[in-house]
Amino acid sequence: MSAQATNNNWGKDLQYRRTARLFSEKIVPRLVLIGMCFIFILPYYWMITTSLKSNMELRTIPPTLFPKELHFEHYAEAIQFIPFFQYMMNSLTIVIFGVIGAIISNSFIAYGFSRINWPGREPLFIVVIATMFIPFPVVLVALFDIFARFRLVNTFYPLILPAYVGSAFYIFMMRQYLMTIPKEISDAGFIDGATEFQIFYKLVLPLMKPVIAVVAIFTALGSWNDFLGPLIYLQNQKLYTLSIGLQFFRSQHEVEYTLLMAASTLVALPVVIIFLCFQRFFVEGITIGAVKG
Repeated sequence: MSAQATNNNWGKDLQYRRTARLFSEKIVPRLVLIGMCFIFILPYYWMITTSLKSNMELRTIPPTLFPKELHFEHYAEAIQFIPFFQYMMNSLTIVIFGVIGAIISNSFIAYGFSRINWPGREPLFIVVIATMFIPFPVVLVALFDIFARFRLVNTFYPLILPAYVGSAFYIFMMRQYLMTIPKEISDAGFIDGATEFQIFYKLVLPLMKPVIAVVAIFTALGSWNDFLGPLIYLQNQKLYTLSIGLQFFRSQHEVEYTLLMAASTLVALPVVIIFLCFQRFFVEGITIGAVKG
């Protein structure tokens, strides 16, 4: 009986450990993630429900969690509330040319830092990486003075041209990815008589599609959501982007919160769609360079 009791106690202890392990390793992390997702989604949920409420319901205390009547006409009115399509085209212009510049400049620079051996490469790369630690307000006045001297203020150029000189973060990301590509691919190109540019364009660049996609997505999201840049450089209302256009009308006109929330939903919608369609690249962007080549 004592042996049987010992076996029963051992079995109960084993079952308890399995249950505790399951609870601590799977249930608790999932509950924490669900709670964090709820906190993250709550502002967006409130923005959407506010855009669908009537003005009378919006003033109700306590506020309703879901609209009693859905007013989808607010989205049509929001487009007329501000020059929505004009601001959207301005934002798209900055995004498209910024993405093109980021892909071209960062891929060239990263290739030079990873695949070509030249004196001073490593020290200069350290200097480039060190620029990531410089706060943007430190160089803000100098950049504005440069663009003002060239009479580029109140144009899209100050918001686009910086993408064509590279970004330390994107250079680092692309370089780490290029370090994982075997050097034998370039050597085979040299043996066949290819130039350095041909090796880059025909052999290496096609292998860089994942990291190029990551840079393009990050650049597009940064340009689309940028508020400080347009606020500083754009003085003509016709050149406003969506981010600054919404804030301008909020401060200059009587606030229609239902229309403002509807317009904000339309502004945030492309970002959500991009994330849902390309979330695999976001994850890959975090892990790029984690495996040493």
